[in-house]
Amino acid sequence: MRDTYESPLSSRYADKEMKYIFSPDKKFRTWRRLWIALAEAEHELGLDITQEQIDELKAHADDINYEVAEEREKLVRHDVMSHVYAYGQQCPGAAGIIHLGATSCYVGDNTDVIIMTEALRIVEKKLVSAIRQLSMFAEKYKDLPTLAFTHFQPAQPTTVGKRATLWIQDLLMDLEDVRYVLSNMKLLGCKGTTGTQASFLELFEGDHDKCRQIDKLIAKKMGYDQCFAVSGQTYSRKLDSRVLNVLAGIAQSATKFSNDIRLLQHLKEVEEPFEKNQIGSSAMAYKRNPMRCERMASLSRYVMVDVLNPYITAATQWFERTLDDSANKRLSVPEAFLAVDAILNLYINVSDGLVVYDKVITSRLMSELPFMATENIMMDAVKRGGNRQDLHELIRKHSMAASAVVKRDGGENDLLERIAADPAFGVTLEELKAILKPENYVGRAPVQTEDFLNNEVKAALAPYEAMETEKAEINI
Repeated sequence: MRDTYESPLSSRYADKEMKYIFSPDKKFRTWRRLWIALAEAEHELGLDITQEQIDELKAHADDINYEVAEEREKLVRHDVMSHVYAYGQQCPGAAGIIHLGATSCYVGDNTDVIIMTEALRIVEKKLVSAIRQLSMFAEKYKDLPTLAFTHFQPAQPTTVGKRATLWIQDLLMDLEDVRYVLSNMKLLGCKGTTGTQASFLELFEGDHDKCRQIDKLIAKKMGYDQCFAVSGQTYSRKLDSRVLNVLAGIAQSATKFSNDIRLLQHLKEVEEPFEKNQIGSSAMAYKRNPMRCERMASLSRYVMVDVLNPYITAATQWFERTLDDSANKRLSVPEAFLAVDAILNLYINVSDGLVVYDKVITSRLMSELPFMATENIMMDAVKRGGNRQDLHELIRKHSMAASAVVKRDGGENDLLERIAADPAFGVTLEELKAILKPENYVGRAPVQTEDFLNNEVKAALAPYEAMETEKAEINI
């Protein structure tokens, strides 16, 4: 439909699997699963609900008569009661016990938790894939020296692989957060209109133990360990903010990675994948713009701002509930998940196809390495009898002069030539050049990379050995 707005997260970016989780069909099928679980629990706890009624509900769990529900909603203006009515039309023998004792939040809130849980599992799977791809990259380039930067100014060398471990470490923290939140997801259960379970206490004729049991039974039937111990009409909206905070953390990590790659692509050291027929610019045919990383940064910015929605919603709920959360949740939660799905697709795709230009990397490093080698040069001269303070001042002057040649005149770094020509150092140009082996200036970077991959990454990914690595194709 070209004449109607459609979210680009749905039409352009997110995968089908994530889009289905937040679809109406997924929601309404989950409602029916919850109504079946409620009926089963009430039957097991002694209410007058027959197995035949439950079997009838199960027989029509997935063939939802949407047209009946939609027509009914036009009349009653209530989505839950419209679907109760439609379900009852298909299950006349069970119509009277559907939704027995429950309020709308029984299906609405429990479904929201179930959907967020399933969506987080997709996020978890894609995080693992991104970590695996980057780990292979880090292993491959753990020994390749490269110029490191602080303040985006040349600093002590590191290795390309060691730099990748910084990106991986952020993702490991995100994975840890996802696992923690997943391990603490709880259903609302059956709490009633203000969370007191008054309707169930009446149904069970004052039996508090059965009121306790119904939550446990429903949780188990829906695949959860527990329900929230207390609630108002809804589960605490802090759960939404907790979930989106994890998604915003992934967006932070993705932004850091994508920005680094964009800077490296400007330096012509590392590039994101570039398709054979891809056009970088409509005006400048030679350009290879880092469009995938730019898209990662753009979508990540959206998620980092979107997290404010559940923060504010949780903070401004009045007493047992207000309805100003509903419309906001319909937007903020699905859109955050769809955006993170797209972000991780990009992360997997880019990290799987990074192009490294080692000669450019080495050339840039060698242009700066003479400055970084001056400490070693000075110490060797001291060992030969030179005065440390005098040599330091000479090094300073030669460095400033060489820097001026590079910056002011656009010339090559001639610091080594200047030092070799200064008799105070007593060293030849050949001897100086022999000192400039990049691998001598990267410290423990290769070993740190190996240790990190063998210890931290291996341990974090151990639970996922049977999980296949995702391959993400970028369609647009």
